[in-house]
Amino acid sequence: MNNNFFIPQTAYLKNVIRSIWQVDGLTPFQNETIIPKGIIEVIFNFSESERINGIVNGKPYQLPNCFINGLNTCPIYLQLPEQQTFFGVQFHPIAIRHHFGAPACDFTNRAIDLALLNLSFHSLWHQLAEKKTFNERVTIITKWLESKIIQIHPQEQLLNSFFENSNQHTISVTELSKTLCYSSRHLYRKIYELTKMNTEEVLLYKKYLCSVHLIHHSNLALTEIAYHSNFADQSHFIKAFKSFATITPGDYKKLKSPLQGHFYQNVR
Repeated sequence: MNNNFFIPQTAYLKNVIRSIWQVDGLTPFQNETIIPKGIIEVIFNFSESERINGIVNGKPYQLPNCFINGLNTCPIYLQLPEQQTFFGVQFHPIAIRHHFGAPACDFTNRAIDLALLNLSFHSLWHQLAEKKTFNERVTIITKWLESKIIQIHPQEQLLNSFFENSNQHTISVTELSKTLCYSSRHLYRKIYELTKMNTEEVLLYKKYLCSVHLIHHSNLALTEIAYHSNFADQSHFIKAFKSFATITPGDYKKLKSPLQGHFYQNVR
């Protein structure tokens, strides 16, 4: 498999997207599981198979050629084509309403066909499909984003940073309200609009995401990961992790692939 990655450099793009990526090539696996990663993605499918079968939030899907998937709280299960080409854009939650006409929470645990939101996405898919290189596709997407310039308030930029930062998981609701300069009630409304979770649930989600990050990027024992992720104890860690990933941290550690949040099964 070939993997490509682009990190935005301009101030405007940094406030709108986290990254752009592409994977293409032959895969030896039939099935992929993607546990919640705290990321909103728009994905363009240029694989030989026009439709990818999957399960999202317990519902079977035939994933469209161009779809948006929100801040999931449950895994996605995919049946992979032998040859795959996926091109994705990772968005900050704040930018979703501006670019897609709906709050980010509308896409939580769902895979929505972007052509149903706006037919222009069908045209965008064709423009990208005509290009053969990752850099050419990046140029098209960045121009598309820059043609839709939006003003992002400094408070919203702080919210972007909160969601992107894998270390900001020990903060309390009161401390978060003060940091972001929102009242607790206003913060609840903003958080729910972005995630479909309340503030306490999001703080638990952040602990879970921190643990996933540590499983991939450290050699810590699971008991130490529970401590560094700010869980009360090992039992709380396992229960919370399983509530999002449906498997235990130990099982995920055994199954994990080099790509954080993904594991693969059933060799062809």
